[in-house]
Amino acid sequence: MLRTSYVKYIGTERTTFFSHNVKNFEPTKRWQERLSNSATPVPRGTFLFVGSIKRFGPVRALTSTTPPDINPRLVIQREGKGKEANYVPVYVMLPLDVISTENQLEKPEELREKLKTLKSADVDGVMLDVWWGIVERKGPKMYDWSAYRKLFGIIKEEGLKLQAIMSFHRCGGNIGDNIYIPIPKWVLEIGESNPDIFYTNKRGTRNEECLSLGVDDQPLFFGRTAIQMYRDYMKSFRENMKDFLDAGLISDIEVGLGPAGEMRYPSYTESQGWVYPGIGEFQCYDKYLQEDFKVAASKVGHPEWKLPGEEAGDYNDTPSSTKFFRINGTYITEEGKFFLTWYSNKLIVHADRILDEANKVFMGCKIKLAAKVAGIHWWYFHPSHAAELTAGYYNLTDRDGYRPIARMLSRHNAILNFTCVEMQNYEHPRGAKSGPEELVQQVLSAGWREGIQVACENALSRYDRNAYNQILKNARPNGVNKITPSKFRVFAMTYLRLSDKLLEENNFSIFKIFVRKMHADLDYLPNSDKYFAPIETMARSNPEIPIEDLLEATKPEKPYTFDPETDMPVGGDNLFDVLFVIFGKIKSIFT
Repeated sequence: MLRTSYVKYIGTERTTFFSHNVKNFEPTKRWQERLSNSATPVPRGTFLFVGSIKRFGPVRALTSTTPPDINPRLVIQREGKGKEANYVPVYVMLPLDVISTENQLEKPEELREKLKTLKSADVDGVMLDVWWGIVERKGPKMYDWSAYRKLFGIIKEEGLKLQAIMSFHRCGGNIGDNIYIPIPKWVLEIGESNPDIFYTNKRGTRNEECLSLGVDDQPLFFGRTAIQMYRDYMKSFRENMKDFLDAGLISDIEVGLGPAGEMRYPSYTESQGWVYPGIGEFQCYDKYLQEDFKVAASKVGHPEWKLPGEEAGDYNDTPSSTKFFRINGTYITEEGKFFLTWYSNKLIVHADRILDEANKVFMGCKIKLAAKVAGIHWWYFHPSHAAELTAGYYNLTDRDGYRPIARMLSRHNAILNFTCVEMQNYEHPRGAKSGPEELVQQVLSAGWREGIQVACENALSRYDRNAYNQILKNARPNGVNKITPSKFRVFAMTYLRLSDKLLEENNFSIFKIFVRKMHADLDYLPNSDKYFAPIETMARSNPEIPIEDLLEATKPEKPYTFDPETDMPVGGDNLFDVLFVIFGKIKSIFT
C-alpha cells in the first residue's frame, strides 16, 4: 500500500502558483483534521499544485519547478510578473504631531507642500498614527474623526496612498518621541483607582504607555473590556472613513498591539530610566497577570513557582550580572523555561485576538492588516538573548521566537512589519553583543517560511548611502531578479520619517536615488502590488491555530541566504559617507 501525502493550499492570489513536490510531507494533527474532508490523499512522490490557504480544494498534478532545498511545508512565493515584481513601494512616516492633542490638523498648507515634495520623488505613500488618545479623548465612544478626515483628504488629493496605524498607545517616553499624546484621559482616570490596568515591573512601577494585556477580558472600562474598546474604535474608523477605504486610499491597517504600536511588552522605556543597551525588565506584575501565572503554574503541578524577582536584574543591567540571564542561568531551568513560554505565549494570544477583531471589522475592504515586531538587536549574540526575552520574544539559539508569531499572523493573512533594517553590526558597541543583521535575516526568513508578506522600516533616522544600501539589501536579499520560490522581497518599505532634515537639498537628493533603487530603477507604478502580491478584498481569518501548533514553529532552521550587498546601490562616492563607515568600524573596535 502506498504511503500518502497531503497538500494544503498556500497564499491568496488567484493567479499563477508554483507546483511543488510534497513527498515525505508529514501533516501535523491539526492539518490532518482540517484536510480529512477536503484534501485528496495521493501516492508518495506525486507532484501537486499548491494554492490558497484560505480554502481547500481538489488536487491537480503539475510538473514541479521548486528547488529541492525548499521544505515542502514552507510557503512558496508566487511568481512575480516580470521586472515589475522587483518594485518595492516606499512609504514615509508623517510627523507624530501632524494632528495636535486638541484634534486639529497642524499647518495643513505647509504639510501639503511637503507631500508634494515627497510625490516629486515618486514616493508611493505615507504612514500615519491614528491616535486613540486624540480621537476618543472626550469620553467612551465619543469619537471625533474630523481632523483625520481633513488630513486623509489632502493625502488623497496629492496622489499618495496611506498606511494607517491604529495607535492604542501613548506617544512620549520612547526613542524619537517629540510630543506627548497620552491614551484617553478617561482611561487614565480608571487607572488612578485601579493601577493594575497598566503593565507593571517587579518593583510595582506602572507604565501608562498602554494597557496591560492582562485586562484584555476585564470589563473595567464602563462595561467594556480592552479588546472591545479596540474593536469599537476600529469599527468607528471604518464607518467614518468608508469613502477613503472605498477609493483605495488606504493600503493597509497596522494594528497597535503594545508600546510604540509594537507587539511586545514595554520592557525598555526611557521614561523609567532605561538606557541602551540595558537588558530591560519583565512587565507582568499587575494583579491580573500575576493571577494568570499562578493558575498556569498550578495546572502543571508547580504551584510553588513564582514570577522572576531580583534575579532578573534591572533595566540597565547586563545579562552576565544577573542570575536569570547569565550563562547557564535561570532561563534554562525548567521553571525558567515555563515562565518564558507563558510570558511569550500571552503576547502571541493577545495579538491574535486583537487581529481577529480587526479582521472582522475590516472584512470586505480591499486592504491588508499588519503588525509590527520590534527589532531588539542588542544582546542577540549573548546566549540568553536577554533584551528579547524581557520584551516577550522567547528567542534563543535553539529556539526560534519569531516564526510562531509569523505563523499566527498567517491565519489573518497579515503583514509582518519589522524594524532596524538599516543597521549593521559594526555600528554598535561590541559590548552590546548586537546583531541587527542576523536578526533581520532571521525574522524576514521566518515570515517568508510561513507564507506571509513581510514589510520593513528603519528604526532610527538615517540620511546616508550606507544605511540606504543596507535597506536595499534586506528588501531584496537576493537582488533584482524575476521572483522565484527561493528569492524574496519585502512587500513595502516605510521610511522614518518626514522632517525638515530629510528635505534638506543634499539629504533629499540622496533619498530620491534611494526611492528609485527601491523601485528597481522603474518609473512610478501606481498599482505596483498587482505585479507581486495583489491586495484583495479581505476575507474572514482562518480558524484559530492551537498554541501547540504555533509552538511547533519554534524549531530553529537556518535562515535564507542574503547576498552580502545590494546589486542596486545608491552609490558610495560621497566622502562623508565613506568616512562615516570607517569611523563607525573604528569606534566599534574600542567600545
